Amino acid sequence: MKTRVIQDDPTPHGHRVPDLASAQMQRAMNIAGRMGAWSARHWKIAVFGWLGCVIVLFAFGNTVVGFKQIDINDAGVGQSHKADQILKKAFPERRPQEEFVLVQSASRTADDPAFRATVADVIASVKSSPAIKQLDSPYGAKRGSLISDDRHAAMVQFELKGDSDKAQDNIDALSAATDKVGKQHSAFFVGHAGVSSDKGLDKMFADQLKLAGERSIPITIGVLLLVLGTLVAVGIPILLALSGVLATIGLVAVTSHVVPADSNVNAVILLIGLAVGVDYSLFYIKRWREERAAGREPSAALAAAAATSGRSVLISGFTVLTAMAGLFFAGDKTYLSFGIATIIVVAVAMLGSLTVLPALLSKLGPRVDKGRIPFVHRLRNDAGGSRLWKAILRPALKHPVAAATLAGGLLIVLALPAFHLNTAQSGLEALPSSAPTVPTIKRIEAAFSNGVAAPAIVAIEANTDSSATKQAIAELRTRALSSGQALKPIETDVSASHDVARVTIPLVGNGVDDASNAALKTLRDDILPATIGTVPGATFSVTGNTAQSVDQNSLLKSKAPIVFGFVLIFAFGLLLVSFRSIVIALKAIILNLLSVGAAYGVLIAIFQYGWGESLFDFTSNGGIAYWLPIFLFVILFGLSMDYHVFILTRIREARDRGLSTGEAVEHGITATAGVVTSAALVMVGVFAVFALMPILDMKEMGIGLAAAVLIDATIIRAVLLPASMKLLGDWNWYLPRWLEWLPRLEPPVEEPVRPERIEAPAALGPTA
Repeated sequence: MKTRVIQDDPTPHGHRVPDLASAQMQRAMNIAGRMGAWSARHWKIAVFGWLGCVIVLFAFGNTVVGFKQIDINDAGVGQSHKADQILKKAFPERRPQEEFVLVQSASRTADDPAFRATVADVIASVKSSPAIKQLDSPYGAKRGSLISDDRHAAMVQFELKGDSDKAQDNIDALSAATDKVGKQHSAFFVGHAGVSSDKGLDKMFADQLKLAGERSIPITIGVLLLVLGTLVAVGIPILLALSGVLATIGLVAVTSHVVPADSNVNAVILLIGLAVGVDYSLFYIKRWREERAAGREPSAALAAAAATSGRSVLISGFTVLTAMAGLFFAGDKTYLSFGIATIIVVAVAMLGSLTVLPALLSKLGPRVDKGRIPFVHRLRNDAGGSRLWKAILRPALKHPVAAATLAGGLLIVLALPAFHLNTAQSGLEALPSSAPTVPTIKRIEAAFSNGVAAPAIVAIEANTDSSATKQAIAELRTRALSSGQALKPIETDVSASHDVARVTIPLVGNGVDDASNAALKTLRDDILPATIGTVPGATFSVTGNTAQSVDQNSLLKSKAPIVFGFVLIFAFGLLLVSFRSIVIALKAIILNLLSVGAAYGVLIAIFQYGWGESLFDFTSNGGIAYWLPIFLFVILFGLSMDYHVFILTRIREARDRGLSTGEAVEHGITATAGVVTSAALVMVGVFAVFALMPILDMKEMGIGLAAAVLIDATIIRAVLLPASMKLLGDWNWYLPRWLEWLPRLEPPVEEPVRPERIEAPAALGPTA
């Protein structure tokens, strides 16, 4: 059949668009198609408007407005948050900004003159600093608590003035002074911890996240070069994704003044923005190339891509946004800031893919294939159907029962450990020995049970001058020590207004283990009610590392069902409206739950059971990071829906063109397998970067995300999805009569298609 060449007509905007493409775009009546059509006709506005917005937002957010972090006093939850708020008003520093200098010898004791001389030099090196508020010598009044039981270790303890920020500004000079003493007394170990630990570990964590982000970009470029085969084609998704990330960073700086953000939110923006931005661009470009390979002109191919892949981007984008919104229900300020940031970056990536991308493709046309990589471009298969994937798919479609049984059984087996999920706040075991001050902290832990380094902090609101309050605090000290779950020294500070007392009580254990948790429970439930609780009008709350860990864990466990329920219900609703099939929506939820459950199981086996200790170089703490289950669920559920929606859209499209369900499944999956695999490979590479980080929490996140994406793109999409669709046949498209009121999001099509609603078989009787 011959195609008549239609001359271009000039447009009011100074360029020409073929009439054929314009007509096809006009027939693409869905929102994505109209956005693509507008962008193609107004490419200058779309492209330069986008770049202008990115520059303005990034500059305004980072230079004019600035980034506002979550105040440490507002970061807690539950009882620890209440205590933080009490102390915030009474003590500007919230808790004492303490530093410990450990002097230790394997052969000499604290009574040895050389040992005493080393301690004296440590004290002399720092005592004249104006930054120090109070200094205690192990040979002074606190000698019982600052010298270890074996007398081979002693600590010089001093408190810095001001809040944590001011203390960290002043700590470097003090640390350098004590390090100099250590070099002068090489026969002794001289190390520092406390405020210096907070500063050093925060910096290490931020540096590791920055490094992970920097490594993820070349990995993404490398994968895209293999997939797309040309430099220009690779540059489009990378630049679009990165510009979206920059715009989001600027926007989040603005929103942080309404909802303060976590300090690591920019790393999350980079990873999620890179993942979804590249995914959406890949979907669009591959479909455009496929249409061109089928014989369409570039602009006509763009019209088809806008109305099909563009629509997939729109549906999957809103599904991801819904999943990310689940973080709002976690009741935690860090989650709230992550939720806002991820929603913005996904929305920006979606907007750019629906406007800037078609504008660039319209302008560049065949020039997208410029800069071919030698040999690599020959591996491209723009025409769709991959022979490799047809071979992989054939067994699942030929033997759907066996395939579904085996794949489903494997996922269930992988998910079984999820029923034994145990969450834990990561302690020292989560940090490598090379981390700043960690060797000193571990030595303190071994010699002093770590009680001094991680105390419980009791906030008491009462008249501190009254005899009843003084007697109750004295009784608190006595009962805490007699319980055997608290250690010396127990210190008391009184606010300038004499209406708040701060009692610091070192607990047994390492701060996050069962011993510390049990000690905190005894303090909260037994000792405090029996002492401070007897003072008329007095109130009390407990904070500190152990208390914050326990409260955070408790909150997330109580909020998890709400988060999960919100995400599942709204994702089901979006899919139901998008595909007008109750079976498709329900099956998508089940398949994604299996994928997430299997990822949980892998995570628990590796980290909680410790099966991967030697392979990934870590020491198990017997649990998973307390923040990880909800975070993983929301992120994984959202990202996996990208693939699911993209594949289902192609299957639905093929069926509407007259293919049987089995034929449509084979066509849809083989046509999308290459781009889905490529997108998954990008994500796995990016997330796997985190598995190489020395921080245990980051290892868990990286491996959990990478495992879930890998499982989703292979077992789910290549086996379980096609097998289940083949088994269900036309039932896949079943919509009960009582749901026919649902709105139709798809535009009317000109060719005859099968009806969207499938009647229930007569054997089941009429539908309700």
